[in-house]
Amino acid sequence: MKTRLLFLFLSLALFSFQATEPLRVFLIGDSTMADKVPADFPETGWGMPFAHLFNEAVEVQNHAYNGRSTKSFRREGRWAKVFQQIKKGDYVFIQFGHNDAKISDTSRYAAAQTDYRENLSRYVKETRSKGGIPVLLTSIQRRKFDSTGTFVDQHGEYPQVVREVAKQEKVLLIDSEKISRAQIEKLGPELSKKIYLHYPAGIFKKFMKGVVDDTHFSVYGASWMAQAVASAIFDSNEALRSFLKKSAFSQKYQYELPLVAGTAFKKDTFSIVSYGAKSSPTFLNTSAIQQAIDLCSAQGGGVVNIPAGFWLSGPIVLKSHVNLHLESGALLQYSHQSKDFPLVKTFWEGVEAIRAQSPISAFKATNIAISGAGIIDGAGEAWRPVKKGKLTGGEWANLVKSGGVLNESKDTWYPTAGALKAANLDRPGVVAAGWTIEKAQEIKEFLRPNMISLIECEQILLEGVTFQNSPAWNIHPLLCKHVTVNQIKVKNPWFAQNGDGIDIESCEYVLVKNSSFDVGDDGICLKSGKDEEGRKRARPSAHIWIDQCQVFHGHGGVVVGSEMSGGVHDLFVSNCQFLGTDVGLRFKTARGRGGIVENVYIRDILMKNIAGEAILFDMYYQGKDPLSTFGNGEEKPVIAAMPVNDGTPQFRSIWAERIRVKGAATGLLIRGLPEMPIRQIKLQDIEMECEQAYRAIEADGIDLEQVIFIKNKNIKSELYHVQHWKFSGKELTLDK
Repeated sequence: MKTRLLFLFLSLALFSFQATEPLRVFLIGDSTMADKVPADFPETGWGMPFAHLFNEAVEVQNHAYNGRSTKSFRREGRWAKVFQQIKKGDYVFIQFGHNDAKISDTSRYAAAQTDYRENLSRYVKETRSKGGIPVLLTSIQRRKFDSTGTFVDQHGEYPQVVREVAKQEKVLLIDSEKISRAQIEKLGPELSKKIYLHYPAGIFKKFMKGVVDDTHFSVYGASWMAQAVASAIFDSNEALRSFLKKSAFSQKYQYELPLVAGTAFKKDTFSIVSYGAKSSPTFLNTSAIQQAIDLCSAQGGGVVNIPAGFWLSGPIVLKSHVNLHLESGALLQYSHQSKDFPLVKTFWEGVEAIRAQSPISAFKATNIAISGAGIIDGAGEAWRPVKKGKLTGGEWANLVKSGGVLNESKDTWYPTAGALKAANLDRPGVVAAGWTIEKAQEIKEFLRPNMISLIECEQILLEGVTFQNSPAWNIHPLLCKHVTVNQIKVKNPWFAQNGDGIDIESCEYVLVKNSSFDVGDDGICLKSGKDEEGRKRARPSAHIWIDQCQVFHGHGGVVVGSEMSGGVHDLFVSNCQFLGTDVGLRFKTARGRGGIVENVYIRDILMKNIAGEAILFDMYYQGKDPLSTFGNGEEKPVIAAMPVNDGTPQFRSIWAERIRVKGAATGLLIRGLPEMPIRQIKLQDIEMECEQAYRAIEADGIDLEQVIFIKNKNIKSELYHVQHWKFSGKELTLDK
């Protein structure tokens, strides 16, 4: 990071002048690079998104054209149009090969070791003759696997010729063939399809009969390739790297932000009414909805439509290529009867466990969605225990009158005696504790399901729908990749125990945007497994961007942990508001968890009425504060360090900037372990109104730059066992 910051400083110094004209980048090549017209959608050349990865001082001209080779590009006069424009300092990116290999087409064919080699050298030399800077790129690999799943190379000698010419002419080489091949092999035969054009009939106008094209890019594939080329530029010594566009996060470039593959569905519509569904508060539509989903998926996918009305259901399973769409005015209401929800083996709080089947679940599904403007209600009141102190007298009386049982002290309500029994057991339902489906039947109502459970799924869209009243967590993607959450509302009663909004667990490439959460526990939560089981799974939550979201109430706004044993990294949070949450930004863990949370980037956060800490880093979650007397003037106790092992968690390399807080008990609380301090936290351009400014215990490398704490109580800020503390802001106390 220090090297990168130094580079940025030098770049600003070198390129702070006012240019009279932009630096130009000319792209010449074939269809994998070329611009496409709207009618070609979703086919995309990587040169299209590439242009957006540079700042305004760069003009990218894409002259690549479908089907061209080194020979035909010149013969048709396309190179002449580029050549006459080149000026000193301009770049020319040269990528040919696919069409040069077409031996049956004399207008394009250029033998690898003779004409192709000579043509490349000629493009390089002519670019230099005008003062331009040539860049050579090997051609993109085509996706092909044999019957055993082994990748099959189709490029022959051409990529190696490019490498040799680049070495001979001493020009920058971007080895696109090597980069794309590595990604194709990493993803494998099935998942690599999303890079290219693999769509069934009936989705896109150009490909109404379907398309299987392993040469040309999808929108996602083109964007991924553009990022890879930008990354190669940054790793080079070329001056062009100085013009790469910075993202909204000052520590990152645009090309480094998470890239999420989207979904696409056939327009075929399967109405649940056609399969026997009835709008009724008493008719159970489980089989009708499931039949529509199963038939839709079996026929290549499409839309399962839930029209306006009251639709009562038991648990349903979402299948690949199905978009479950709720029209405006549709209420998908889940049953209040536990008998409608069989027990299944799944996961709960990071470990394998027996739970009631989720109202909506999917397992190893690809290209799925829940969309529309309707409401999904999980009937959480039939499952949740409720504490007396969280209800008014009248609400409590009505709840007790409705049935259920009370605990011995008469201050907590449970739906059944079995649920009460389980509340007093150690690890109820946990498989490692010996629980089986048969054994768990007697405590079934305690084993509350998460409302939306998506396990090992790929390319998911949740959009527009209101998800409310979940029995436990509301939305739980686990071990999923490429998840988009957009414009949803998540609601639970404020007293809902375990009523989290969304728990993203061991997932990669996730975008949560334009959504609101008003819940009874953590709002937007990142997890990755618990303790030894989570470390053994070794699947971090990574490449996640949370943007333009609001959290009303809840224990935390954006939360990491406490089950984070597989690690969390490359998390981006921006333009969010936390209004009335217990904690704003909440990072929590404990000894025994293990895992590393690092490379977290936060900016533009607004908070109001935070009951506890605006920003919290805590390694004593659910454990007694070893410094419970810290701050009252008494002698501070000695905290024993424990041996560092696999169960020792780590928080490090976290940046937060442009945060404003109106009302919090504590502005910043850092509570690390003696054996593992919390490290490398940078807060910048922050203003907080709070009672206590900061309290830091066991930390190293904490930098508060332009941070202003405005205290409305005269509570002293404190540091204990903190090294390399830097505070360049102010701590003010309001006059009473």
